[in-house]
Amino acid sequence: MGLSRVISYILLLTLALAGFLALPVSAQGPTPTDDEVNRIAKQLYCPVCESTPLDVCPTEACRQWRDLIRTMLTDGKSEAEIKQYFVEQYGARVLAEPPNRLVAYLVPAAAILLGAFFLFRGFQMWMKPSTAKAGAADAEREVKPAQDPYVARLEEELKKRK
Repeated sequence: MGLSRVISYILLLTLALAGFLALPVSAQGPTPTDDEVNRIAKQLYCPVCESTPLDVCPTEACRQWRDLIRTMLTDGKSEAEIKQYFVEQYGARVLAEPPNRLVAYLVPAAAILLGAFFLFRGFQMWMKPSTAKAGAADAEREVKPAQDPYVARLEEELKKRK
């Protein structure tokens, strides 16, 4: 009976090891909730629909992208890694807020100030030549009436009416 007992122990051990190997190994964390997925999806815009956040977009593509976010969260990816993945796939336009906020606010402000400066300088230059021309034209008018008989006659008639 010794040999049959050893064989039964080996068979039992083999079955136990096979049972351990057959069990699914769950290295993944628990499935993320919809709130966790939507917290990230709210910060991303749909690459297909214009100006629609990913968390409220009704298209099939957005549903798939939300499922992708859920899968990435399950795999242990961080929020920054998920955003970076979407930026690499679809460009920075998918982000709800621009990556470099300082530049996003300073460039338009600088452009407006620069435009106002050029308009101001343009108006200054536009007004200066007309004043100089007006002064030169007045000086010419004072000299020319004696030379042109029609203007001289018109001047005399205007003086008579006053």
